[in-house]
Amino acid sequence: MKLGMYLVMAMTAIVVGLVATATYLFVTSGMAGAQEAGAAGMVIDPEIMTWGFISAAASAGLSAAAAGYAVAQVGSAAVGALAEKPELMGRVLVMVGLAEGVAIYGLIVAILILGKIPGLAG
Repeated sequence: MKLGMYLVMAMTAIVVGLVATATYLFVTSGMAGAQEAGAAGMVIDPEIMTWGFISAAASAGLSAAAAGYAVAQVGSAAVGALAEKPELMGRVLVMVGLAEGVAIYGLIVAILILGKIPGLAG
């Protein structure tokens, strides 16, 4: 039990570190992108790009963390159910797949947010 708890804490720390790094990179590149767009004749508020990148990173990161938590909970329950009834294998796989879908939805929302940022939408 303690090993699993330490594993979850380590994975959470890794996800938080990745989200913080991605946010920093997006914020610094957003400010540089806004300056380049301003030099090209377009006036884009750097705050719009900054908050757009932050929201996209938060959407992807938090949905990935939530999906990981959901898979952990559903997976442990699924293993318990399979121990009693092995014929439930197909149904259990569907439930774990639904929990993973949360991360895909967050990624889609992040892509939609990045598509709405002026200067990045091509």
